[in-house]
Amino acid sequence: MGRNSVRGEGPHGRVERAGELGWDESLYEDDASGSAARGRGSGGPQDAAASDGSGTSGGPTGSGDAGRGDAGSGDAGSAGAGSGDAAAGSGHRRGGSRRREKKRKHRILKWTAITLAVLIFGTAGAGYLYYQHLNANIRKGDRSAGGSDAKKAAPNAQGQTPLNILLIGSDSRNSDENVALGGAKKDRGGEPHADVQMLLHVSADRKNASVVSIPRDTRVDVPECKDTEKNKVNPPTNAIINEALGRGGAGCVLDTWEKLTGIYIDHWMMVDFAGVVAISDAVGGADVCVKQNIDDHPTRAQPGGSHLHLTAGNHNVKGEQALQWLRTRHAFGSDIGRSQAQHMYMNSVIRNLKDQDAFTDTGRLMNIAETATKSLKVSAELGTVKKLFDLGMELKDIPMDRINMLTMPRLPDPKAPDVHVIPDKAKADPLWAMLRDDKPLDGKSDGKPAATPAKGPAAAAPGSLAVNVVNGTGTDGRVAVKGRATEVVDALKGKGFTKAATGSSAPAPASEVDYPKGAGAQGKSDAESVATALGLPASAVKAADVKGLTLVVGGDWRTGASYPKQDPKAADPLKDTETVNGADKGACMEVYAPYRF
Repeated sequence: MGRNSVRGEGPHGRVERAGELGWDESLYEDDASGSAARGRGSGGPQDAAASDGSGTSGGPTGSGDAGRGDAGSGDAGSAGAGSGDAAAGSGHRRGGSRRREKKRKHRILKWTAITLAVLIFGTAGAGYLYYQHLNANIRKGDRSAGGSDAKKAAPNAQGQTPLNILLIGSDSRNSDENVALGGAKKDRGGEPHADVQMLLHVSADRKNASVVSIPRDTRVDVPECKDTEKNKVNPPTNAIINEALGRGGAGCVLDTWEKLTGIYIDHWMMVDFAGVVAISDAVGGADVCVKQNIDDHPTRAQPGGSHLHLTAGNHNVKGEQALQWLRTRHAFGSDIGRSQAQHMYMNSVIRNLKDQDAFTDTGRLMNIAETATKSLKVSAELGTVKKLFDLGMELKDIPMDRINMLTMPRLPDPKAPDVHVIPDKAKADPLWAMLRDDKPLDGKSDGKPAATPAKGPAAAAPGSLAVNVVNGTGTDGRVAVKGRATEVVDALKGKGFTKAATGSSAPAPASEVDYPKGAGAQGKSDAESVATALGLPASAVKAADVKGLTLVVGGDWRTGASYPKQDPKAADPLKDTETVNGADKGACMEVYAPYRF
């Protein structure tokens, strides 16, 4: 019997249980049929040569392939010729066998390559489709509503820039699920409010991060915002900050923050009630603590309530209970207490994800990605899975003890002191300045010497600078100090600023030296020379919508020719901000007495 007469023999014989081994034997069907045809023929001399034992035999499957076209007839003829030569002793049969084996190897390689290509591109195609599916989940909006002109921070020596992201929690009731979770059916269809607003600042070197909350009832200047969904332009106004969302979407909230802080904000991310519940489940919830039993129930004085019900001690909250924790206000005393509880929750989520190595767990990441892309609405520049993933990878290596979460310093709002607040500029402005300059709020320097600030152009001669001095001492319910601007003008003239003059009064909690936004580095240098002459800190120098150099004598400088020296402890940016450090696992919320059980 010839070498290829029985299946399973020879270098390319059929393998037993090939399917179980993951080998698709059908790839070799053409080759097996050809071998059968070579030994089988279709009558005539070829069959005669095969039957006398001097050539190859068709084997048991010979008759089954009799009609296979050119594979049967052509190869059969070659086989017959080879058999005849072999019977005559010519030796040509060995050379023909080599050619046939070479053809078989070529076909095997071809089919193997095709199979691999299908597997590779099929897998890649499935991955691509899933990636596109995730991208399609993401809802996007414009970064800005056109009401801000803050400038992005210059890169450091390594070409890195800080990252600022505005995190927004919407109280929208425009879906059945959000109405069920948030209550207040009467608000369905109304304008949403941004009841949670936090700025995430990540340092340029990605070594530290800060989260600053602004209470939802803070009165601020809201700039002009274009509402693209309603094709409407809302004029600038002075209003409660959570109303900005209804005046131009998340982009208007971002513009309002930029106007208040002077910080360029790269992106925003927004989530509603249902999104909070879904994301909380996906990340595994958070570990929280209350010092007393808590029941945040509605009362006659406070008809709202989150319905959070926990015994004193530590708990892991997720899903709807996590939403209750994040919405609890009355039982934690105020919006300030709620912000503190939210910071505890966020720190716990980050700690848990790090401890569980979730950033390297593919299955976990896919689950979080699926949920997050369905739950979040983001600014267009952040609107791909890759960018969201890259963001997570940038944040994952920041040490927990270098993450600080705090609430903006504030004062009672003179217009409604019992319900609203305003920024405490004397304390908040230095905080914003540190974030603008990418200085760590915790004072740590990562063991590196502080960078030497770049030198700008020299300030113009004092006698050539016209300085407009404004009396802003009438703040915090106090009457303005009469003649205060004139006193400071005299002090400036004594320092050589002979063109200093008084201007109209305008209340301001903190003193500052403003220069026109278009004046660039020269304007800043000139303003710094005025601040230095009178002892004001560098953080008091700001670019503003003014026509020329303007010195605002604020409520923090009611007497004296020089700005009063500040207590270094009073300048601590974390003082009076309810700071929660990321490494503090022992943080625990105090429960307001009427909501204990």
